[in-house]
Amino acid sequence: MADTPAIADRNLEATTHISLKREPACFAFLSACSVSAPMPIDSINLDLASADYFDGRASLWAALEMRSSVSDDSPTAILGFDETFLRPFARALIEAATTRAAFRMTILQETRGPDRFRVVEYVTGLGKALEELVLQPFDNVVLISAATRKGSGNNEESLFQLPRTDSFLRAFGRIAYVADRTLRDLLADMERLARRRNSSAAA
Repeated sequence: MADTPAIADRNLEATTHISLKREPACFAFLSACSVSAPMPIDSINLDLASADYFDGRASLWAALEMRSSVSDDSPTAILGFDETFLRPFARALIEAATTRAAFRMTILQETRGPDRFRVVEYVTGLGKALEELVLQPFDNVVLISAATRKGSGNNEESLFQLPRTDSFLRAFGRIAYVADRTLRDLLADMERLARRRNSSAAA
């Protein structure tokens, strides 16, 4: 199959929607430093926020969004991340939920510049970089918190909850797989298009 000159449109929001209305009640904006009062989560989805090719490298940025009836079902981002995040986060969520043991997910930051982050949270501000996520399972939900190291101890801020039911874990595993494949295919398309343009420029 010949290379196509354009990049196909990806609509992650439509293909990764999960309704939580029949799941145990979950809430977001649980930190005392949250920018909003706690809100019930009626649904979640993943969305592609941006895609760019710069300095010889394709990169993209996606978001985990929630919708709530208290905010007229408008999308609200709670996490932002690059293409490396979904696989380990899905594994961490499934392991925490199925083993009933807390899981600490360390986030290795981008080494090419201090202003480039792999994961941020929008619960306590406009894109606060994360060092570590803690996934703590309870009877019906998994609490996701941000952990920061201060001195000899750790400080944790509760961010949001996700259901711990079999139905939700299956659904989340599906959307994580679909989104991960979509994002990586997009990166491959961007790299291919950049190579094609460079070849044309050099000819």
